[in-house]
Amino acid sequence: MSKFNNYLKESYTELTKKVTWPTWSKLQSSAFLVMVATAVIAVFLSIVDFAFQHLMTFIYTL
Repeated sequence: MSKFNNYLKESYTELTKKVTWPTWSKLQSSAFLVMVATAVIAVFLSIVDFAFQHLMTFIYTL
């Protein structure tokens, strides 16, 4: 049980004293970048899906 308590104390110390947390503006810009990248990937995959759907429909109707 003492190992677990030691683990909790060290984890708390590391999270409060040693970790460098991002600033609010850096966090916002990172979140915005993730949202834009997700939207771009979603649009790209939608286009690829649309193209393959029409390609398969064309092949099956031959």
